[in-house]
Amino acid sequence: MDRTSTLDRIRPWAVLIALPVTLAMAALGSGAFGGAEVQASSSGALAADATPLAPASPAFSIWSVIYLGFAVYAVWQVLPAQRHDRRQRAIGWLAVASLVLNAAWILCAQAGLLPVTVVVIVVLLAVLAAIFELLCRIRPASRLEAVVVDGTFGLYLGWVSVATVANIAAWLADAGVRPEPFEPLAIVVLAVVALVGALIAARGGGRIAPALAMLWGLSWIGIGRALGEPASFPVAVAAAAVCVAIGAATVIARLRRVPAPIR
Repeated sequence: MDRTSTLDRIRPWAVLIALPVTLAMAALGSGAFGGAEVQASSSGALAADATPLAPASPAFSIWSVIYLGFAVYAVWQVLPAQRHDRRQRAIGWLAVASLVLNAAWILCAQAGLLPVTVVVIVVLLAVLAAIFELLCRIRPASRLEAVVVDGTFGLYLGWVSVATVANIAAWLADAGVRPEPFEPLAIVVLAVVALVGALIAARGGGRIAPALAMLWGLSWIGIGRALGEPASFPVAVAAAAVCVAIGAATVIARLRRVPAPIR
């Protein structure tokens, strides 16, 4: 019988404790405690109209879905049956790291430390990519696990992939790069996002959650450029084209998917 190690006992509780801390930081970032919202901090560099790659404000409502998924995951993974599970052992501490990095990003954004936010979100993206890779290697034991674990972290990865681009653009804008010369670069960056989305689709066998989150974020970038400021028809068209490309890559990957053996 597999024995429960000390780390196996601590790991699920670390996730469960880290979650409310992250949620408290998220509330702080939304202005719930009377402070400035994240979008209003850093001299407005993170606002929805700051750069051609900034998603329109409604895009950020996806955090509610991600945090809800995390709440279910945190409770689910603390159940005794999950302490010996290979997948939970593999990703547990990385999940804690992702929550801590999320909270750290909000604190840095509130403090106006834009260069630091770029470092934090890039590390967060790397952590989520590692989690995604581990989840791809080991099949979920049930449909419930696929939804709770793979779905939550898939949304998280997809959204942070887009948010990383927006964050870097905000940093560049704060450094003095204005929208006009930014437009051609924005289109090139969106092409890179399309490639990233295609790679995620191929590696994950066309998993829906990462694609949905990326399509959500990219759609709101397009809407922001089509209907808001800074207006940019070329960027709006490029964002729409990237959505089509990622959607097509996901469908193709699902059609080609061959079930991996259970390890």
